Amino acid sequence: MRKYIIADNQELTRFALESLLRQDEENVVYKVSDKAGLVALLKEHEIAVVFLDYTLFDFTDEDQLLIIAERFNLSDWILISDDLTPQFIRRVVYSSHQFSVVFKDGPLNEVREALKSVERHTRYLSQRALETIITQQQGEDKTDNILTQTETEIVKAIALGKTTKEIAAERFSSIHTVTTHRKNIFRKLGINTAHEAVKYALRAGLIDPSEFYI
Repeated sequence: MRKYIIADNQELTRFALESLLRQDEENVVYKVSDKAGLVALLKEHEIAVVFLDYTLFDFTDEDQLLIIAERFNLSDWILISDDLTPQFIRRVVYSSHQFSVVFKDGPLNEVREALKSVERHTRYLSQRALETIITQQQGEDKTDNILTQTETEIVKAIALGKTTKEIAAERFSSIHTVTTHRKNIFRKLGINTAHEAVKYALRAGLIDPSEFYI
């Protein structure tokens, strides 16, 4: 017996997924409409497969999703949506092997392949998801080349919460020098705040997302 939780607020999608899953009479299918209901079900059924349309659910950000998945680490997740940002896909895929990714406008066979994969507790990424991750990585590689080695090290330090004074002391530099580097970094990356620098460091792999949440 396999347990499934459909967390999707599109009626047609819920119907289609439930019909597909009930082709096997041994499957048990639950449906939820919000994050609280999803957590409550996972408390009762920790070994379950969750079909989630993240874009239609009441998650504040991907951090909440990753925290719940880590809390219920025996669960498998199939993210199914019309549209997921490249940053989101890369973040969840790199953070946890619990997540498979398919798209609603993709072929039905991809959903079936995802189901086969999670039965083996392996991850499935649709062709579109793979291409999205590769394209995102290539774009960030180009951005990485914009920064010098020193600037990259300073971005990492900023992301780890160090002050300009602390960075200067560690690098045996003046506060003025670090401040100048900081201004140049922000200009090159097109950002304005330390918060955005943290996001960049996460996407670029400068800090470990499993240990740091923004």
